[in-house]
Amino acid sequence: MRLLLIIFFFITTSAISQSDLIAKEYFKNGEYEKALIEYNKLYQESTSNINYINQIISTHQQLEQYNEAEAFIIKLIERINYPAFMVELGYNYQLKNDLVNANINYQKAIESIDLRASNVFSVARNFQDHSLLNEAIIVYEKAMVINPDYNFNVQLAQIYGEQGNIEKMFNSYVNFAETNSVAVRDVKRALNDFITEDSNNENNILFRKILLKKIQQQPNLLWNELLSWLFIQQKDFKKAFIQEKAIFNRNPETLSRIEELALISLNENENETAKEIFTYITETAQDADTKLDAYNNLLQLEIKESSKDNYTLIKNKYLELINTFGKQSQTLNLQIAYAHFLAFYMNETNEATSFLEETLKLPITELQKAEVKLELGDVLVLEEKFNQALIYYTQIQRNLKNSTVSQEARFKVAKTSYYKGDFKWAESQLKILKSSTSQLIANDALDLKLLISDNKYEDSLQTALKMYAKADLLAFQNKNDDAINLLDRILNEHKTEPIIAQTLFKQAQLFQLKSQFEKAQANYENIIANYREGILIDDAYFNLAEIYEKHLNMPEKAKALYEQIIFNHSDSIYFVDARKRFRALRGDAIN
Repeated sequence: MRLLLIIFFFITTSAISQSDLIAKEYFKNGEYEKALIEYNKLYQESTSNINYINQIISTHQQLEQYNEAEAFIIKLIERINYPAFMVELGYNYQLKNDLVNANINYQKAIESIDLRASNVFSVARNFQDHSLLNEAIIVYEKAMVINPDYNFNVQLAQIYGEQGNIEKMFNSYVNFAETNSVAVRDVKRALNDFITEDSNNENNILFRKILLKKIQQQPNLLWNELLSWLFIQQKDFKKAFIQEKAIFNRNPETLSRIEELALISLNENENETAKEIFTYITETAQDADTKLDAYNNLLQLEIKESSKDNYTLIKNKYLELINTFGKQSQTLNLQIAYAHFLAFYMNETNEATSFLEETLKLPITELQKAEVKLELGDVLVLEEKFNQALIYYTQIQRNLKNSTVSQEARFKVAKTSYYKGDFKWAESQLKILKSSTSQLIANDALDLKLLISDNKYEDSLQTALKMYAKADLLAFQNKNDDAINLLDRILNEHKTEPIIAQTLFKQAQLFQLKSQFEKAQANYENIIANYREGILIDDAYFNLAEIYEKHLNMPEKAKALYEQIIFNHSDSIYFVDARKRFRALRGDAIN
């Protein structure tokens, strides 16, 4: 008997589900008479199903059968105490142009909140569904007065945003964030649609005034945090730093927020501000790790901005730090950075190698040893001692199987094999790395594999590919002029081969490193004009757009290129950034 009941229930449920799909399809296709028949059948089976009820009302209204809809709703109200039906009845009167009865029923729905505050959920939702936003606002605000535990500031903010009442929207989001600290990130995400990079934008000014007023009326670190966030959106990192210091001074538990701001400034090439923040960290931090990271970043900035004449001074600063903090596991990153500087900037590869070999003798973990060996391998590649480098990379793979650092070592094995012209072995390693757990490694592996596979058959001697790999190695060795010249040879001697687009792109990137933006521009324009169907087209669009925007002061040309990515390359990794830059250049206040 129980089995028969189960079978009957299953058949009945399946039939109802099928009828529901049929009714939805009729409604979607505008066949409202047929949809109404199906929904009435479903309603007879389940007279309390709110979805069927709403669809019957909506279908009557689509057929302009307002009297039938009215009769149906009135019967519902007599049978079920559900105040949201009063909104439906009022809206039906509105469709009949009977605004008097419409407002009477809207008022009844609003007054139902006084009897039971929980009615707010269904009543407000129905008002919003019919774009009756003022009434929805009244309901939400009334419910929060009656029951202070309710917080509908997000819903109010969204409504105010729809109405274009930006000031009230900002206030509602800020009020919500004040009582829901865990939702601050979501609030920032919502606000981001109304804020631009332009500090003179009307919305930016309004939001700043709201926060400054809040600080004056009732100090709260949240207001400083939101002000800092606003200044970061505007790329005004100095002002953000002032807010972050205010937060730290009142809550000096961690410098992590200030460290994050320093790194953002660094990534945005705001080097002077980054220096100021890192210096503050070195003077303020209590733990050695934080101090060391700041000192290390300051040295990286100094290296970036210095000529060779200043390298000896930088070397001495490294040694002074190592002497101060000790040559131990806690200073490992500093030691690796120092060895990298010796090898790649001062060309003191023997000293760098000896230093790293001594570091390996410290009591450090296998993971830390792997990081040292990665750098040792890189120094050996710099010297073109490929086989010795491969030994270190292979040791890492053997000792730390399936780890991210092991995958990085495998990629370096592939890259080293590629540098020495062993493309077959390089490809075999790259195939494995396509499924790497590190997306960055997987992407780099795929790019290199495509480069090899697309060009290895064009010439049995693989002359062009070998020249390109050599140029790539020269760039790794910081010999950018030599790399550019070798890439020129490929462009002149292998004009008909598929590697030309990749060569133009690689050379353009090197031109950018040397701040030769007009030369980079010419290369990207060549790719766009002649290799539009290739895989580098979106890279060329985006890089050229950035040159136009940031270096050549041609915002309209930049905007046109960002637009190309938005409309023709929606699957590009640059899509999100292109859309953001396009809207900023267009001067959008609201996205």
